[in-house]
Amino acid sequence: MSDSIVIIPTYNEKENIEKIIRKVFSQAEPFHVLVVDDSSPDGTGAIVNRLQEEFPGQLFLEERRDKLGLGTAYIHGFHWCVAKKYEYIFEMDADFSHNPDDLPRLRNACASGADMAIGSRYIKGVNVVNWPMSRVLMSYFASAYVRWITGIAVRDTTAGFVCYKRNVLETISLDRIRFVGYAFQIEMKFTTIKYGFHVVEIPIIFTDRTEGTSKMSTHIFREAFFGVIQMKVSSWFRKYKR
Repeated sequence: MSDSIVIIPTYNEKENIEKIIRKVFSQAEPFHVLVVDDSSPDGTGAIVNRLQEEFPGQLFLEERRDKLGLGTAYIHGFHWCVAKKYEYIFEMDADFSHNPDDLPRLRNACASGADMAIGSRYIKGVNVVNWPMSRVLMSYFASAYVRWITGIAVRDTTAGFVCYKRNVLETISLDRIRFVGYAFQIEMKFTTIKYGFHVVEIPIIFTDRTEGTSKMSTHIFREAFFGVIQMKVSSWFRKYKR
């Protein structure tokens, strides 16, 4: 039985899903994988079902009926993993923008005292490969904007490569997390810090996907921009007690 599980949310990731699962399982550290699939019409779920026969007790699949958004997929996965008593619970994309070889580094950071370890693109300069400069600048300054509004010190506030210790997810009232896109990642970090948990950033190299289609949209950026202000104001009227 592993104490570590990687949640991979999917929608139309048939080009990547088998390769990313095999790469996670190739690590010296034993990780389990939970795929949360939003009824991908391209057959992503069927690929995972087939692989479950090869990796019994290591690979799990939760299939949802509709495309409900990244944030709700992670919340669904968090509840599932907490109920199964995993100690280290990870967020990771299916498209290899997050390198599975970095999973042990994030786990080691939490095992050494952190409550949340963030795979950060911006803790040591800008470590992004294959993004156009316009998107690099948008992401970099989005994090600067979040730091300015919220006062938190995290350099990569929209990062989606994260390890949580279970007690964080048991504490922070997951059902009160309201955002679904980039703002979801910001809200999780902001809330974790407000509860007084220890957050660290681990430098990684982020590589843009080479297969499949990006899920980014102007709606996601709009939610993040205005959502940060709403989140900060709401925090003035909320108690964060552990």
